[in-house]
Amino acid sequence: MFRTAVVLGLLSAVGPFTIDMYLPGLPGLASDLNVDEAAAQATISAYFMAFGLAQLIYGPMADAVGRKRPVYIGVGIFLLATIGCALAPSLPWLVAFRALQGFGCAALMVVPRAMVRDMYTGHEATRLVAMIMLVISVSPMLAPLSGALMMTFTGWRGIFWALAVIGGLALLLTIVALRETLPAERRRPVRPRLLAVSAKRLLRDPTFMALTFVSGFGMASFFVFIASASFVYTEQYGLTPMQFSLAFATNAVGFFGASQFAASLGRRIGLTRMLRLALMGFAFFALTLLAITAAGHASLPVLMGLLLCGNACLGLVIPTSQVMALDPHGEIAGLASSMGGTLQMLTGGLMVAVTGPFFDGTALPMVAVIAGCAVAALSLALLVLGRGVRVSQPA
Repeated sequence: MFRTAVVLGLLSAVGPFTIDMYLPGLPGLASDLNVDEAAAQATISAYFMAFGLAQLIYGPMADAVGRKRPVYIGVGIFLLATIGCALAPSLPWLVAFRALQGFGCAALMVVPRAMVRDMYTGHEATRLVAMIMLVISVSPMLAPLSGALMMTFTGWRGIFWALAVIGGLALLLTIVALRETLPAERRRPVRPRLLAVSAKRLLRDPTFMALTFVSGFGMASFFVFIASASFVYTEQYGLTPMQFSLAFATNAVGFFGASQFAASLGRRIGLTRMLRLALMGFAFFALTLLAITAAGHASLPVLMGLLLCGNACLGLVIPTSQVMALDPHGEIAGLASSMGGTLQMLTGGLMVAVTGPFFDGTALPMVAVIAGCAVAALSLALLVLGRGVRVSQPA
């Protein structure tokens, strides 16, 4: 399982690296292209929206032709788009190439999720997802620091050239280390009628939909933080790009650190109970931070501390809700993974877009949206978990 987690984790980390490495360059990018903060944030929401929609393509493709071929296609698109970002002459071009970049990178998220379901279910799947997230956790710790260093020497365009190198390494890793987990006899040809029937089944499954949006609102809160944090930390609190990178890494450590306990806690107290308690904790910390921020008392240590606690709760929520949503749908794992991922990413992208017009460089709009996401996720979970959710046991 360890080798599998490393390979899938490194591939899955390309997407977070593409976001996190880019964050220290956002203020400089806005200044260089002579645009405001909301316009600069559009490069993030475009990425998320395309990333989400593309999963509807990669999921069925992965069920039909196997898991490796869609990864090759996605990495190829990602490489071309990343070079386009580095050469973009204006913001509209950069937004377009960022969207194409997200379209390609989606394969590196949806396919590994389906591969987890090919191999494991229940607690073992949660354990593997947590191990993958541990590998991914290098992104919020190393990517912003790398981006800040590159900003010093090359400006924001150099960050995209570095991402192109990372894309090339992902292609090499796919060729030499990624093994196929879907044998030919289990593949399902792409038949529009069959896809429509399977999609209708998923959309009519209240447990799948509720758990998908529980994860979606949880991820949306993190996406809003990602899109806003560089401006909040540098403008309101006066941090340098390097200091912001360290602060961002600190906030993200809680998320990835807590995710490592998801499988063991789920085995001890049950996945359903753990999810409910984690969401209650997330809502508590988010609402507490909102009250303190609205009252004008959100110092940098208070903001970082409560975000750290809230993100730690999220580290339990995300892998658990994703596994619980996919467990009953093993025969259409690719489609279920892609539909779930699409809905989650669209939720995140829309929340970033909704936040943009209200963002003023201070923490309050960011914190308010995070609290709203926390309340929405908790409400959905209490609604569906109150009726009972059956989780598959490991084979």
